[in-house]
Amino acid sequence: MTAPADRTPAGAERSLRDTLLSPGYLRLLLLCVLLGVPIALACFFFVGLQHQLEHWVWTSLPEAAGYDAPPWWWPLPALVLAGLVLAPVVTRMPGAGGHLPVDGLGGAPVGPGALPGAVLAALATLPLGVVLGPEAPLMAVGSGLALLAVRRAGGVDGRARAVVATAGSTAAISTILGGPVVAAVLLIEGAGLAGARMVVLLLPCLLASAAGALVFTGFGQWTGLEIGALALPDVPPGANPDAGDFLWGVPTAALIAVGVALARRLGRRTVSWTRHRTAVRTVACATAVGVCLSAYALITGRSPAEAALSGQATLALLAAHPHAWSVGALVALVACKGLAWGIALGSLRGGPVFPAVLLGTATAMACSGLPGFGAAPALALGISAASAAVTGLPLASAVLAVLLVGRDAYDQMPLIVTASVVAFVVTQLVRRAPKTETETEPEAAGPDPGAGTGTAAAR
Repeated sequence: MTAPADRTPAGAERSLRDTLLSPGYLRLLLLCVLLGVPIALACFFFVGLQHQLEHWVWTSLPEAAGYDAPPWWWPLPALVLAGLVLAPVVTRMPGAGGHLPVDGLGGAPVGPGALPGAVLAALATLPLGVVLGPEAPLMAVGSGLALLAVRRAGGVDGRARAVVATAGSTAAISTILGGPVVAAVLLIEGAGLAGARMVVLLLPCLLASAAGALVFTGFGQWTGLEIGALALPDVPPGANPDAGDFLWGVPTAALIAVGVALARRLGRRTVSWTRHRTAVRTVACATAVGVCLSAYALITGRSPAEAALSGQATLALLAAHPHAWSVGALVALVACKGLAWGIALGSLRGGPVFPAVLLGTATAMACSGLPGFGAAPALALGISAASAAVTGLPLASAVLAVLLVGRDAYDQMPLIVTASVVAFVVTQLVRRAPKTETETEPEAAGPDPGAGTGTAAAR
């Protein structure tokens, strides 16, 4: 018996062509282009304001108090304040301040009603030193504004709303991940879509992301504001990876994956602990994060700002000056920031990816002094392995590492891909270990649903 016409390759091709050329879908593409501009503007000023607040808290205010750099105790009052501000947001405001970072970047897009809480939680706590990134709040801004525009316009069905919300999230996240290419790969890999469904969803997201990237670039040059996107202006001198880089690189990637998985397991335990007496325990978790950051400063004699915040600034410094940190300082950074990150994953609000990338890079750089292991290969594999471990998306993680490493990526690509795959596999093996009763079932799943794209609602 032959398959129905619409299930044959020719039938599927005709169905895709009919969908792409339909008036409704063409209007949807135009809507996504138009939405990409205001979403990018909102995201630009959001991250610009966040960056300015971070500079004020960690640079201007210590200098005004007579310190050349933040003293070791600086994170303690800052994180206590962050907990006090966040507690009423997560207990009283709609949406509880956004997704829990331990759940990745997946889940249903944030609607307009929950958007104020997500924005307030991010702007009021991330600049104070919460060791989380801006990617999840940015996605909330993108999906919330997109859904608000669709609701105002009216006449859009539920499936189209899901596509528009996903396009809004993708446009927002692309602004700090190097443009629409990384966001598109995240979408393809994270959504788990195939064939026509993938193309139908991918095109609006690409258009919205491209429009957003154009606006972000133009406004960045016009206003001169710094946005703190994930970028590496300088990297170690390139060198072709050799047998020594692979010999040490593979176990280093596995070590990074184990560290990320253990931190997420701590985040799951923190989620269970904060379900009761949420307000008080949220403040306690924020205070514990501050203690970890202060411990880093006391152990190393360096600024606590290196371990605080999302980590993209420290990542850029580490890439530009890989030998400015001793091995002991890098180990202390991984231990203290990793513990703080694990606590924050289950109790605070923000994105999980940026801090994981710094932790992976610091781990790899600490190992780069081993015989035959270079700094440039260590940087590349650290980014790729950590990103794959935290997102569960090995292809997107490899693309992100290639874009960040820049001109040296061609030589490092075999090691980047190998590290991404090794980290992904090891993460799955660690997750298959026996769970405690407090750990929830989604942790045992594969890649985070819709990681980086908010695509869960579009399936």
